[in-house]
Amino acid sequence: MQQLMKQAQKMQQQMAAAQAELAEMQIDGSAGGGLVTARVTGGGELVSVTIDPKAVDPDDPDGIETLQDLVVAAVRDATRAAGEQAAAKLGPLTGGLGGMGIPGL
Repeated sequence: MQQLMKQAQKMQQQMAAAQAELAEMQIDGSAGGGLVTARVTGGGELVSVTIDPKAVDPDDPDGIETLQDLVVAAVRDATRAAGEQAAAKLGPLTGGLGGMGIPGL
């Protein structure tokens, strides 16, 4: 039982370290061939959005809608990439816990 507790404690420390690393990580996503980029943290928090001036055509009546769509797509791309990073970092740590009867894992 003591061995199991030590193993759980070690895993908890590894999880905390991986979560801290993810929180510091910044991941970019883009849309429109790079006309709009979004940056999120490894935890999925939106940090910034950058819009290339070429993305805005003042003569296009649907231009603002297109730009809005590009921003949403870029944020989704960045969030997806952040989720993949989180899965890669945390997956090996949480993958074996399902059979231990630990709820929520």
